[in-house]
Amino acid sequence: MKNLIVALIVLVSFSSCQEQHKVAFVDNTKVIDDYQMKIDIEKKFEDQSTAFNKKRDSIGQVYQMEVQTIQMKLSRMSQRKQEEESQKFQQKWQPIQQQMQFQQQQMEQSFNTEIELVLEKVNGFVDDYGKKNGYTFIFGKNRAGSIMYGAEAKDITKTLTEAINKAYENKDEAKKEAKTLEDETEE
Repeated sequence: MKNLIVALIVLVSFSSCQEQHKVAFVDNTKVIDDYQMKIDIEKKFEDQSTAFNKKRDSIGQVYQMEVQTIQMKLSRMSQRKQEEESQKFQQKWQPIQQQMQFQQQQMEQSFNTEIELVLEKVNGFVDDYGKKNGYTFIFGKNRAGSIMYGAEAKDITKTLTEAINKAYENKDEAKKEAKTLEDETEE
């Protein structure tokens, strides 16, 4: 009887040691780069940046024209009058330059905030995906070398990227349907 209990304990211990863990890895950079939400954010900010650059260039052209005009005027003035006019010119343009810098900083800050949201969404999605699909571990591969090698069969980057983009697309479609319904209701 004692031998049977010891054998049973050994058998249970052995079988628990043999428990298989479902393990996979994803290429973090690839998932994030191919995530449609990130692509959409980059496109939005690229468009904003293009518009901002056109505005900045236009203001820059006006500034350059005024610089040329004031230089011609200054050459015909006394030293004291030149200093006064130069100071007026600088005071006129300083707020405009500050406003342009502020707008650029706001765009960069907004972009960084939205990219942080992308990272949070990807991490949350991977967490949920792992739980729903019975994974014990999903490791992240990146350029820094957290995983130096992984068997191709354990790489779920493509599957996960497709799943997160499908989830994003479904949310986007739901928003569009809600907007359409809202517009129809208003009419």
